Amino acid sequence: MEEQICNCPPPEQVNAQMPCEADISALADFFRTMGAETRLKILLALDQSELCAGALAKTLNMTPSAVSNQLKALRQARLITVRREGKMLYYALADCHPREIIHLALSHVQEGGK
Repeated sequence: MEEQICNCPPPEQVNAQMPCEADISALADFFRTMGAETRLKILLALDQSELCAGALAKTLNMTPSAVSNQLKALRQARLITVRREGKMLYYALADCHPREIIHLALSHVQEGGK
């Protein structure tokens, strides 16, 4: 029986183009942070407008403490920023990257089986 020859690049070539293990681990952490449904809802709300924690809680029908815990995780992941105005803290997406990732992923999901 004749062995079929694959046209795939050799494993060494593929591995050479892959990110290092530390970057892969950081990327997995990033997607875990973004992948939590509550945090994703917060990011989607902040994609619409800068909001304080109270407005986020009302918008998402959540308790302020639940929102606060999620905001902390999003800040640690550098996905959002905070701005103080007097005693109020306002949250916004950190830069264009979270917005672009969310919109690209949403577009993919909405394509469905097309």
